[in-house]
Amino acid sequence: MDRMLVVVFDNETKAYEGKKALVQLDNEGSISVYGYAVVAKNKDGSASIKQGDDVGPLGSLAGTALGSLIGVLFGPVGLAVGASAGMAGGASFDLLHAGVGDDFIDDVSKALTSGKVAVIAEIEEDWTTPVDTRMEAIGGTVYRRAHSDVTHQVHQENVAAMKADMAQLKAEHAQARADRKAKLETNINQLDSKIQDQLQKAKEKRQAAEAEAQAKAKILKAKAAAAVGATR
Repeated sequence: MDRMLVVVFDNETKAYEGKKALVQLDNEGSISVYGYAVVAKNKDGSASIKQGDDVGPLGSLAGTALGSLIGVLFGPVGLAVGASAGMAGGASFDLLHAGVGDDFIDDVSKALTSGKVAVIAEIEEDWTTPVDTRMEAIGGTVYRRAHSDVTHQVHQENVAAMKADMAQLKAEHAQARADRKAKLETNINQLDSKIQDQLQKAKEKRQAAEAEAQAKAKILKAKAAAAVGATR
């Protein structure tokens, strides 16, 4: 199962141990790690990504569900991760793209107090014991949630709602007096621009999701091939 994982540690040293444990579990075949980041919540409330060039097999946080999750949890530092992929459009979209519920975000946010350091990862795991055992031994508190992709559905609903508004405006325009038609035409044009913008964003996010899915499939295929080769 594809899961979003957050492990909260008391300090940076333990967090790096946690990241190393994740990589070891991946090498052992217990889990598959798609991407990860070590992020610190500083004493002044700001956040910083540690070793930003070390993000796992996917090779980039930009445009990924993992990047979105970091954006939701850590604000500006996280949004900067995805800015190049057009991700800085608001925390509400980031939450949807991260594929987790707001209750999960609330639980993690309460644990991520100043001075804490988190390992945030997207993984594939069949059972939770391997990760939990390693992380708890290091002193980490584990939060996980199955990743779901509801972004496309939400975009469709937004566009459908705006098209309904458009139909109402056009109907009103057809019956309006001359002094109202110009204002209604302006509203119609503005709404049409918003609809086109939503459609374009939906297309971009869909393409990003497809690219991410293909990258994950390649990672799993390579691991499977390596496992077969090791048994020969």
